[in-house]
Amino acid sequence: MKIAITGLANSGKTTLFNALTGLNVETTVYATVTAEPHMGVVKVPDGRIDRLADIYHPKKTTYATIEYVDYIGLTKGDMEQNRKVFDLVKDAEAVVHVVRGFADESVAHPLGGVDPRRDAETVELEMIFGDLELVDKRLERMEQGAKRGKKPDEAERKLLLKCKEILEQERALRDVDFTEEEIKAMSHLQFMSIKPLVIVINGGEEDIKSEKTQEALALVSAFFKGRQVKVLGVCGKIEMEIAQLSPEEARAFLDDLGIEEPALHRLIRVSYDLLGLISFLTAGEDEVRAWTIHKGMNAQKAAGRIHSDIERGFIRAEVVSYDDFIGSGGSMAAAREKGQLRLEGKTYEVRDGDIINFRFNV
Repeated sequence: MKIAITGLANSGKTTLFNALTGLNVETTVYATVTAEPHMGVVKVPDGRIDRLADIYHPKKTTYATIEYVDYIGLTKGDMEQNRKVFDLVKDAEAVVHVVRGFADESVAHPLGGVDPRRDAETVELEMIFGDLELVDKRLERMEQGAKRGKKPDEAERKLLLKCKEILEQERALRDVDFTEEEIKAMSHLQFMSIKPLVIVINGGEEDIKSEKTQEALALVSAFFKGRQVKVLGVCGKIEMEIAQLSPEEARAFLDDLGIEEPALHRLIRVSYDLLGLISFLTAGEDEVRAWTIHKGMNAQKAAGRIHSDIERGFIRAEVVSYDDFIGSGGSMAAAREKGQLRLEGKTYEVRDGDIINFRFNV
């Protein structure tokens, strides 16, 4: 899974990127308009994998991963500059929009002052305007092709006109219930405003759990009410410091600050929920591993995540839930005796935390 980190300049995007990835990319107090993207792959924390590894002592332990991409900031009203950002992150599955909530006179704000709701709306509109420009250019090319005698794809043209009408109302495409056929038809266009969105309000060190932070969260949440958007509050600077510590030191630091878990954990959980993702598990002496799939995926399709041969030669899936397995003392034999280890067919809907062994023949 690839997630793009975006936002206005000097909002703390790179600081959050460092907090998430544990990297130490340089942060600046000035707006950057040209730079190479920063990319980092993060293991998805999963206590179930930790426990299974303790039980099986495998040769290899593999967590699910997320790739985060951080790039230069968006600029209000500068579509040429913003297109550079959109072109880089267009293949991401979701967008994390970092909104500045901290006050710091040494770090200039591109819009003159801290206003989380205004900034959230500004970036949302830039994504909408970017999609509208894409639609207009696509329709224009269709019209030019028609003049040369090339018959346009009427189904695509109709869909583009529908998107144009929505975007001209300054509505994001993610807020519209498209049919499965429409979503499939527009996938190659890689619209920005259709991507699931997480708003992260980056507050100051003194603002943790303060009324100021709660007010900002409430204002931004109200603006996006009823939409497919999640809103979180973090202090990127503190989270970046935590990411550089050992697990023991990080836990002590979090306890001192009254923070239950680092931003990484919360953001991943929210991202999984927003994208409709779950993990099934495989366990043995060779490897304990988490596999990410979409909710509702059947057993045969899930088998294909491991290898296409397993999907093609699928016979049955031996399934036990993680909770039942641990409740049986971490023993497959005990789970089988209790009737908790089941044989499921190809149409079985895989659930989060299922431990699966696939039987197949090719």
